[in-house]
Amino acid sequence: MTKIPNKKPLYDLEERTFQFAKAVRLFVKTLPKTIANSEDIKQVIRASGSVGANYREANESLSKKDFLMRVKHRGPKGQVFQN
Repeated sequence: MTKIPNKKPLYDLEERTFQFAKAVRLFVKTLPKTIANSEDIKQVIRASGSVGANYREANESLSKKDFLMRVKHRGPKGQVFQN
């Protein structure tokens, strides 16, 4: 969190999502290496990284409306989920 004098504090979500992805990778290293876990571990690692990627893409948007459109989550068959 960054504070700017006379303004609301800024929450550095880009840094926080990066730290989240790193923490997930450290956590999965502690899990047992079994056949059942291998695909789940891969998926969790991909998902943890995509949180930050989606935020960065949305943050580069041009307007508030564009930002909200990019923040929406799309499911596997294109359905849109509002966060």
